[in-house]
Amino acid sequence: QVQVVESGGGLVQAGGSLRLSCAASGRAFSSYGMGWFRQAPGKEREFVALVWSGGSTYYLNSVKGRFTISRDNARNTVYLQMNSLKPEDTAVYYCAARTVPGSGPYSHVEEYNYWGQGTQVTVSS
Repeated sequence: QVQVVESGGGLVQAGGSLRLSCAASGRAFSSYGMGWFRQAPGKEREFVALVWSGGSTYYLNSVKGRFTISRDNARNTVYLQMNSLKPEDTAVYYCAARTVPGSGPYSHVEEYNYWGQGTQVTVSS
């Protein structure tokens, strides 16, 4: 069983920045694929960014150039640095771990087997 815990959400004005953190348990963390998803009210959960075990990263088109995902395997932690935030980025942000081996990239909810509880990000205009 892998525990996933997000932190770092909050309220920020448009144009501001936030950094989300995600701590995941397990000795094999460096082999996990780690992703960030978000869900706005009334919408489906959508992929935002992922970092694979080899360090490859992928992003939702609308966040490219504004968000950066990174991982620190020594700390079992993944980060999502969010800059130039927009009101449409408002959502609950979820961190997810994929412990099943694979070549990736995996950008669908069903491809991840462990999830955090989510952290709210609100961007005011």
